[in-house]
Amino acid sequence: MQPEARAARYAEARAAIGSLLDGEDDFIAALATVASELHHTFDYFDFTGFYRLVRPDVLVIGPYQGRHGCLRIDVARGVCGAAVRERRTQLVPDVDAFPGHIACVSTTRSELVVPLIAPSGRVLGVLDVDSNTPSAFTELDARELEAVAADLGRRFDDAAPL
Repeated sequence: MQPEARAARYAEARAAIGSLLDGEDDFIAALATVASELHHTFDYFDFTGFYRLVRPDVLVIGPYQGRHGCLRIDVARGVCGAAVRERRTQLVPDVDAFPGHIACVSTTRSELVVPLIAPSGRVLGVLDVDSNTPSAFTELDARELEAVAADLGRRFDDAAPL
């Protein structure tokens, strides 16, 4: 997909998400809505979902769309764990080249993980997008998904306290 078309598709998705979440105060419902909207908007998203930080060292899956993911991820491991530990987006063009990558599904070739950080500084979880296509994600994807994650962080600063 050309960058202009990708950017336009994100603008449409973000507008839809904003409309769908208008007035929503349930964290899980919002995550489910965002996962569904993103997954069905981008055909190169083979897994689109969230891992919630339920303890300082454990991420738990859900909600998500696509193939099964790992149910629990230790924050010390994998791309999702790195996003939490480093508190920054992980753009991985080749998962086989990422030290400690956790292969929840053997067909995954590239991954993009964005931490959900509330204004208070607390990490709520991560937005994890996997693709069966190598190098599927670009810096544009990262920026757009960071904007989605930032909006969720602002909306749900008090969600799922640790």
